[in-house]
Amino acid sequence: MMAEHMTRTVQPARSYDAARRRRADLLRAINGFEHALAAPAAAPTWRSRVGDQLAALRQQLTEHITVTEGADGLYAELLEYAPRLTRQVAGLVGDHTALRQQMESLANWLRDPATGVEELRGRATDLLVMLAGHRQRGADLVYEAYATDIGGET
Repeated sequence: MMAEHMTRTVQPARSYDAARRRRADLLRAINGFEHALAAPAAAPTWRSRVGDQLAALRQQLTEHITVTEGADGLYAELLEYAPRLTRQVAGLVGDHTALRQQMESLANWLRDPATGVEELRGRATDLLVMLAGHRQRGADLVYEAYATDIGGET
């Protein structure tokens, strides 16, 4: 008699779709911020435009954090299915704190007319690198948990 093998398929968490939508919205905000930074800095509205795009990016990050860190968020559900990923989730939560701090600092530098354009662009580039790394680690985490790509922005 052949043994019957049972496999358990783990379905993406209930909050997966919400996180996927937030991920796409966050990418649009990142792109808007990057586009504003790349505009000619001599334009009279450059600083205010960068500030507006940074504010939009901060809002999208806040919404991303809500759907990932909330009690019913993606990370809680991920850990329910895959508690082995606790360290990776903690790292992403730490990223959120660092990203918020970097955005707050950048907003302050933008408001200070003594901060030069090159310094602002350098600090903004640091933020963009942090965001790219966070998004990559998040995609890797979801893939490891569910063997699927979160996608949503291609």
